[in-house]
Amino acid sequence: MPAPDALDPCPAPPLAPRRRVGLMLVALALLTPLWPGACPEGKAPAPEVPAKVDDQEPPTARWGEVEAYRADREARRDPSDGGGKGRRVLAEGEAPEVRVGQLAQFVLEYEAGAEGVAVGGTLFFMPEPFWGWSQPQDIDPHAPGYTRVSTEVEGVALRTRAFPSMLAIEVLAAPLSEGDVVRVEYGAGEVGARVDQHADRGAHLWFAVDGDGDGYRQVVLESPTVDVRPGPVARAVVFLPSVARPQESVRASVALLDVGGNLCWDATGSVEFAERPAELGLPARIDLIPSDAGAKTVQLAAPARGVVRLEVSVDVAGTRTRATSNPMLVSEDAPRIFWADLHGHSNLSDGSGMPGDYFRYARDAAGLDVVSLTDHDHFGVVALDEHPDLWDEIERITADYNNPGRFVTLLGYEWTSWIHGHRHVLYFGDMGKVISSVDEATDDPRELWNALTGMSALTFAHHTAGQPIQTNWTFAPHPSLEPLVEIMSVHGSSEARDAPRVVRGATSGYFVRDALQRGYRLGFVGSGDSHDGHPGLAHLDPIYGYRPATPARPAQMGTGGLTAIYAKDLNRDSLFAALRERRVYATSGPRILLRTDLEGHPAGSVVAAASLGESAKLGFDILGTAELSTIELIRSGNVETRITPQNETELSGKLPIPSLVPGEYVYLRVVQSDGGVAVSSPFFFD
Repeated sequence: MPAPDALDPCPAPPLAPRRRVGLMLVALALLTPLWPGACPEGKAPAPEVPAKVDDQEPPTARWGEVEAYRADREARRDPSDGGGKGRRVLAEGEAPEVRVGQLAQFVLEYEAGAEGVAVGGTLFFMPEPFWGWSQPQDIDPHAPGYTRVSTEVEGVALRTRAFPSMLAIEVLAAPLSEGDVVRVEYGAGEVGARVDQHADRGAHLWFAVDGDGDGYRQVVLESPTVDVRPGPVARAVVFLPSVARPQESVRASVALLDVGGNLCWDATGSVEFAERPAELGLPARIDLIPSDAGAKTVQLAAPARGVVRLEVSVDVAGTRTRATSNPMLVSEDAPRIFWADLHGHSNLSDGSGMPGDYFRYARDAAGLDVVSLTDHDHFGVVALDEHPDLWDEIERITADYNNPGRFVTLLGYEWTSWIHGHRHVLYFGDMGKVISSVDEATDDPRELWNALTGMSALTFAHHTAGQPIQTNWTFAPHPSLEPLVEIMSVHGSSEARDAPRVVRGATSGYFVRDALQRGYRLGFVGSGDSHDGHPGLAHLDPIYGYRPATPARPAQMGTGGLTAIYAKDLNRDSLFAALRERRVYATSGPRILLRTDLEGHPAGSVVAAASLGESAKLGFDILGTAELSTIELIRSGNVETRITPQNETELSGKLPIPSLVPGEYVYLRVVQSDGGVAVSSPFFFD
């Protein structure tokens, strides 16, 4: 396994500022009252409230990052910086594609551009720096990533030096002129170089050039690429809508995945429906053929009532795997739920896969209703805020995949502030703009919100309490632009110190519950923040902690996140309205159905405390994807009530909440035996 730092979905750039510049890189008998003070582990820590409001110097700020990015933006670029082009050279009979995780060798050539590379200038070679490629090194030919560099240009000498994620190739004795070639053999040693763990069309083997040797380099945009294909089929996934009307025709999606969660777009096989195919109007069997690219949808008829959990058996090359869908509630009047992953990355910043592959995976493999690609404004190898052509590409692809009523895409990006914390920005039209967190005019949340004024947009703070940077809560969230907060993702949970799988580097005072204690009214969303190209299914990737079932133990969910949206229709306007009204709840990835109401008010509501009398009741209905472990009522920072079901996957009930007063809040947290979590948005009281 890679070192822990290599698993960081948003790792700190590894080099000092000068060296890294240019690579931007129910049964209530189970209910137990927990009176205040009776459950110390459930009590929220006292929030560390800074003395300042709109504090521009928060203690969590990472000023080294900020200074490095600003120095890069302001640096004078020599015309030779970033010049030239790269290509991959294939030996006779060598396949152009490689498989995830395999050991391979790559022969690459860099051809100098019109300005050449001066003596003392440097060429850099860097595979995709985030997800499993072997680090290029020039020391040990017996170790992965050994790289040999040569040139046939007369008089030119080359000197190599390994840095984290890259190999520097200094030009000595004589310059490289236009057309001169440097040969880079990556994986030239005994074992080759390890390939990305994630399927990735267009994975880059980057070159960059500091043509004059002044320490400022620029990426060679015409760098070689390689397609990384998925591994063999290891499991199937099947998804249904969470809510359907009696006799309604609905879609079931089936997809084949490898052990890393990659969609097996090159696999074929057959799918058998194990239960009730005739009753549900399903064929007994369907075949997946090459044109299906590893995923297929079929229509079925919802029954008159009840809960449907669709079981399938998949046969690929004689190997059988089974899967069970999420629960589908068939009801005349239950509100519709749309599943969304509102935050994730492609290889345009620090993720895997191209934007089109990201949207296809969300639609075809994960069976999502709503998705947003939110690459960083200024992090990764090439920065969006400096390359408007890339943002134009994201706008175009997002619009192309938007299909109201079937699959909704939202234009977005991540405002990557290393001072005040990261936020992703979503637009609810076909166009938007990248408002840079590095620009001093828009480098704090207030300035970001001012720049978004009048636009159909929302912002979401995320990993608020932990790595890679905490949220500066001295800026009160904008009431209309930021009514929600992301509490769960691949980074872990920022809900509270007592939450399952708390975020890495957790710091008291920065949890979402600390923000609620300040009086902020925020609904809860979960998002993948995936960097593996798997929107909607990051929790099934072993790199994020997923453990498949074995004869000795059941499967254990990894960390991830999804948002359930209670919206009237599946289109951008309806989703925008539902999100602004906090009609949402968060899960860590599994599609747990969770409905809560408080005396007729939906979660996210602001309720007059005086209208509730001496005791209110919070009603809930839960359909789990595994056995339910605990159900907890959180009241103003404390776990007030806990239910411990026994071998139940479905539970309903009402929890009494006595003597509510203005300023309080309550919400429900559900934990499954497999580690899956669902958390309702809070109810707030005036």
